[in-house]
Amino acid sequence: MLYTIVLVLDILVALGLIGAVLLQSGKGAGMSGAIGGGAEALFGKKKGIDEFLNKLSAILAGIFIVLTIILSVII
Repeated sequence: MLYTIVLVLDILVALGLIGAVLLQSGKGAGMSGAIGGGAEALFGKKKGIDEFLNKLSAILAGIFIVLTIILSVII
């Protein structure tokens, strides 16, 4: 039961981390720049959304690591 709950949380965090990384604008600002433009209209200026996505991806990465370690311990 606990394994299933932690596994589902781990998958959801992984998907959130993938989304946060893909929405960040890259050096080329190609396709992600177009997506970021839509996010800019939603969240405000582009620099603010980049800072938010950087913090979000760091937090989600930390949560993902902790959940993965928990999964490896309870198996």
